[in-house]
Amino acid sequence: MPQGGSSWQWFGWVLLFLVVGCRPPEPPPFVEARDPNQIIIGTTAKVSTLDPADAYTVFAGNVLMALGDRLYTYKPGTTELQPQLATALPNISADGLTYRISLRQGVVFHDGEPFNAAAMVFSLRRFMENGGRPSFLLKNIVADIQATGPYELTIRLQKPFAPFPRLLAFSGLCAVSPKAYSIGPGQFQPRTFVGTGPYQLVHFGSDFLKLKRFPRYWGPPPASAQLDIQFLTSSANLYNALQTGAIDVAYQFLEPTQILELQKRDDIQVISSAGTGINYLTLNRNQPPLDRREVRQALALAMPRELIQQRVFQNLVEPAFSLVPSTLPGYQPVFRITGNPSPIERARTLLAQAGFNPTQPLQLDLWYRSNIPSQIQVVSTIKAVLERDLPVRLNLQPVDSTTAYQNLEKGIYPVFLLDWYPDFLDADNYLEPFLSCAKGSEAQGCLEGSSRTFGSFYYSAKANDLIARSRRTTDPQQRLVLLGELQKLLAQDVPYIPLWQNRGFVFARKDVQGVRLEPTQTFPFWLLKKIPPTPAIQRRESSVSYS
Repeated sequence: MPQGGSSWQWFGWVLLFLVVGCRPPEPPPFVEARDPNQIIIGTTAKVSTLDPADAYTVFAGNVLMALGDRLYTYKPGTTELQPQLATALPNISADGLTYRISLRQGVVFHDGEPFNAAAMVFSLRRFMENGGRPSFLLKNIVADIQATGPYELTIRLQKPFAPFPRLLAFSGLCAVSPKAYSIGPGQFQPRTFVGTGPYQLVHFGSDFLKLKRFPRYWGPPPASAQLDIQFLTSSANLYNALQTGAIDVAYQFLEPTQILELQKRDDIQVISSAGTGINYLTLNRNQPPLDRREVRQALALAMPRELIQQRVFQNLVEPAFSLVPSTLPGYQPVFRITGNPSPIERARTLLAQAGFNPTQPLQLDLWYRSNIPSQIQVVSTIKAVLERDLPVRLNLQPVDSTTAYQNLEKGIYPVFLLDWYPDFLDADNYLEPFLSCAKGSEAQGCLEGSSRTFGSFYYSAKANDLIARSRRTTDPQQRLVLLGELQKLLAQDVPYIPLWQNRGFVFARKDVQGVRLEPTQTFPFWLLKKIPPTPAIQRRESSVSYS
């Protein structure tokens, strides 16, 4: 997913040479009448819409999880599914096509309307039919959705899809009030939200969101009665606002030097966990000389993953040896090569077989998104190492993100540095979008399908077969074997080169409780709470107030 899906969300680092604290903090909202128990979250992320049928960034997804409920969510501290608006995991037919789901009773929407199966059908159909950015997630899979009882939902799939229950935990698949929304192409409500979640939206301003506790919430109430989200323009302002107490929590994004400084402080909590975002190179197999597999393999062997980790990101990321994160079941480090001959020696041999040598070097354009400052450091590191160790000459080519995404499937770019955040937490969502192709051939590449969208134009009948079998099987162990075979095929054909895996960070002042990052990379806003002052401090403040 962008920040994706298809998330295209970037990790958020800014140039390392920015001076920490060089700009004054921006004032938070409501500062004149701030409740001492109020929580203010600061971020440099942007939220353009909170319509669940169109919102498709990681931060917006976190807000939606505080405002709405889905059929399923994840058990705290794990990646194990548990019911939310459903009452149990689905009853699945023997052919894997029909999912029958019992729903929770006694739930109401923020506008007082009752939640039932008809409302859930409305919400899911709206997600598909309004044509928002994430609509394909259901449209490409679901054949029909029906209310087969007042509190029973029946979903029929186009073809078997083993990770479907995990998809139903996607942030945008929350229930919305049929009274407040409508179905129809493009009928979105970006600045309102009426769902069933623990918080309800009070205000959506240009630089802040204001949420308050929903008093009729069916589950445990959120820890804080009021939650405000302040949008800041730079990491320097975010950093300063946290230091001065203008905000209580900082989430997305601080630069590595700032993170390292905060880790040294006793008055700031630093919470970190392995991230779900993968950063990679996409290789266009239709552009010579990348149409030769040995050239793609050579480039993969020579990638300086550890150097990127250490010098660009100050050891705040992890090297990636698969498109699947190392924390997920089925992960296989298929790009980790050790032993003799060394990876560089193997790369030289492969390039020599393809006809490249110091007098006739391989020349390639390496494209990157110019609006993401850290990417110039990454591509510069790759260029320096490859040109030092191999007969390779890289021409670095910047382009803005909007233009890049419009042109990827046109086959313009031979090599592009990109990133991926999952739509749902399963190895399938790191492989199928990259490797599947609906129409094509080994000779022509992908003519229609997902791999064309990602700019690799990869086509493999074997990959398509492995994907179909992994989605069809009901045996968890067999599925992991098939996903492992897919990753081996990825390393053999190299349409993509994984580079690094992000880490997630949240920063909070010491008087904030409940700060955590889930293994799914969800930041549960509803757990945040201020620690009340000690009685001694309260008495002293009271004495001063009345002196």
